Amino acid sequence: MKRTGASNENLVQLIQELRKHAALSKAGLWSRIADDLCKPTRVRRAVNVSNLNRFTAANEIVVVPGKVLGSGAVDHVVTVAAFAFSDGARQRITDAKGKTLTIQELLKLHPQGKNVRIIG
Repeated sequence: MKRTGASNENLVQLIQELRKHAALSKAGLWSRIADDLCKPTRVRRAVNVSNLNRFTAANEIVVVPGKVLGSGAVDHVVTVAAFAFSDGARQRITDAKGKTLTIQELLKLHPQGKNVRIIG
C-alpha cells in the first residue's frame, strides 16, 4: 500500500510536536495549526505580505500554517510565524521592523497561544 501524508520529516516532526503540546496545554490553537499543516501541499495556505498588511494591526502576532510569499509590502510592525517564508517576504517583513519566526519558536514564546491569530 502506498504511503500517504507528509513526506517532509521536518513537517512530520512539527505536526507531532504541535499535537503533543496541544494535548498537554489544552490550547486548541496548536491542534488547529497541526490540522492545517496535515493537508496536502496544493491545499495548504499561501499568504502574500500584502494580505498580512491588510488584515493585521500594528504589533500583532500571527501564524500562517503554510508559506508566506513576498508580493506586497508591510507598513507596520508585525510578528509572523510560518512553516516557510520566501526570501522576499522575509526581507519585506524585517524591513518594516517586524519579526519572522518558525512555528516552533512561536510555540516556545507563546505556549498557551494567547493573543495569536491564524491568517490565511
